[in-house]
Amino acid sequence: MLLLNASFEPLTTLPMRRAVLLVLREKAEIVHRDEAGALLHSATRTYEVPSVIRLRRYINVPRARRVPLTRVALMRRDRHMCGYCGKRAETIDHVIPRSRGGAHVWENVVAACKPCNHRKADKFLDQIGWQLNVTPKVPKGPHWRLINGDIHGDPQWEPYTGHLVA
Repeated sequence: MLLLNASFEPLTTLPMRRAVLLVLREKAEIVHRDEAGALLHSATRTYEVPSVIRLRRYINVPRARRVPLTRVALMRRDRHMCGYCGKRAETIDHVIPRSRGGAHVWENVVAACKPCNHRKADKFLDQIGWQLNVTPKVPKGPHWRLINGDIHGDPQWEPYTGHLVA
């Protein structure tokens, strides 16, 4: 479920249970219902499953915070593509190995396929004659706080999340 601020700005994704509770407690309202027409049943009532909900009160979201570096966020930034060969990535790799003083920061981490990750091991790129296909950067933009995993999305999210819906 997609949660929107009162201004229709996307805030995050939520599990269905949390979304329904926000609606039942009248802290949020349903903007779009589930396209499949899914229903939740209690002992005495039936509820429509929301796809997009909007908070009734505006929440001020701090903008200056740096996006936390997580595996999910890194894979999303690199589009699940290996930074070395361009194949499908399954792991993450530190460009300057941590064992050689490299930091665990956005600018030093890329998605990598297992063969490239194993071949590189704890070597520097110039030692093995490799170069990166991309320059690792901190992700920026208004929708990076939606990283909590459920970005596959629903077509009804498109007006609010734009390019993030697959």
